[in-house]
Amino acid sequence: MATMAVSNVRRSYGITPEIYLPKPIDNSRLVKVADPGRQREMAQFGGALCLLFVFFLAFCGQHYSAIEYGYRNEALQQTREELRETRRQLQLDEAQLREPWRIDTLAHQMGLQTPLAGQVANLETAAPNEGSAPVMARVAAISVISATQ
Repeated sequence: MATMAVSNVRRSYGITPEIYLPKPIDNSRLVKVADPGRQREMAQFGGALCLLFVFFLAFCGQHYSAIEYGYRNEALQQTREELRETRRQLQLDEAQLREPWRIDTLAHQMGLQTPLAGQVANLETAAPNEGSAPVMARVAAISVISATQ
């Protein structure tokens, strides 16, 4: 079963055949001896890798949550600006609808007339700084006005 391998390798001093004989090696009787020091080192190394991996995951989680919060803040700021613009538009519409000349024009179109002296009763309203003060109800004389056409 011994086979011979011959190779012709040129060397500077001539052609010489090299012969290699295979050696059958049987390692089936070898027993690996456990090294407790090496096992301890590998356990420490594995623990250090696990700890490093946990720190890496925590860092990635914080980084991605910071990016997500940034996107969320940007969306909320955009929504706030849209709401401010809507509020400003509504205030302009309200101011336009409350203009006295417009109300007077609509009243004349409906057939209403300017009130006569004694027909207007001023209601007492609380001042803006007294908004939390309670308002007491009073009975006042009511006059009935009939409109004839």
